[in-house]
Amino acid sequence: MSRSGKILAIGGLFIASIIGAAIVTNGNNTTNTANLACESQIKTLRFSMSSNTQHPIYDGASKFKELVEKTTDLTVDIYPSAQLGDDRAAIEMLQLGTLDVSIPSTAPLANFYPEYNVFDLPFMIPNEAVADKVLRSDFAGDMLEMLQSRRLIGLDFWENGFRHLTNSRRTVTSVDDVKGLKVRTMESPLHLDAWKALGATPTPMAFNELFTALQQGTVDGQENPYPNIALNNLYEVQKQMTDTGHVYTPLVLIFSEASWNKLSAHDQAAVRQAAIEAGDYQREVNRRVNNDSLATIKANMQVTELTPEARSEFRKATESVVDKYRDVIGGDIIDSFTKEIAKAEKESAVQ
Repeated sequence: MSRSGKILAIGGLFIASIIGAAIVTNGNNTTNTANLACESQIKTLRFSMSSNTQHPIYDGASKFKELVEKTTDLTVDIYPSAQLGDDRAAIEMLQLGTLDVSIPSTAPLANFYPEYNVFDLPFMIPNEAVADKVLRSDFAGDMLEMLQSRRLIGLDFWENGFRHLTNSRRTVTSVDDVKGLKVRTMESPLHLDAWKALGATPTPMAFNELFTALQQGTVDGQENPYPNIALNNLYEVQKQMTDTGHVYTPLVLIFSEASWNKLSAHDQAAVRQAAIEAGDYQREVNRRVNNDSLATIKANMQVTELTPEARSEFRKATESVVDKYRDVIGGDIIDSFTKEIAKAEKESAVQ
């Protein structure tokens, strides 16, 4: 059954439970018990995110807030720009139950769940159409369920997007041009290994430290989706961008298990549905902003598109990273991921 089918089935069971709970018959006595499970023991959800209010992720969070507040008595307070901590800190707070909701990239999650490195393997997902199918598949549903093993509830995958290289030193048209560049990466061993394989000197740091590091020359460059580059004015301290598209980065909307268990069954169902609807909306906004951001980047930076031959060279240079992480991620998970991608590519080609 597809993940959307599972959601509909769960929704049907939930509605049936409401109807069944409304009337309980004991012999000739009928008792009204329409008090659904119990009332939620929590009223305000604190939602932490690293991106600022101009980013499409904030639009998604705002839509989530709107939907949750429309369908429940819960209130959602959003804390953008890493006010409560970066992605890794937010994940730890969720596990401790001191935060309710967050939307980190998959790379920080891989520090807690090595299997999540699969999403950051280089040159795997080729385009957005394939990404959409893969991230709403049974494979994606299984990856979300995995989060509960460490006190997190996975609600849905949202979109950060394809990552591209910028730098302040030179035009990058080949792997040789990457050699020696000091590139800021997320705090992910896999990302470090990928850039080492390309000959760069990767430097992990939190995103909120990046602009200053680029400005001061601590690093030469960085890699991020178009909106992250444009909306954070990185073009002020970077003059070259290469359209590498080396990784498609999903976001994961996650809930603290401790907070989740304080919600009524009704509110849990409503929050799950809000996560999916807000995810669809966030993708739409992200892709619109993606196009606008690329236009801004082209107006302020030199943009280089890799030739098919150069892209093949980049892919080949990072194949060793995929091999290295088979034991870390699990060969079965990598194989399932690649099969899901191949299936999505075939379906997209037919459509």
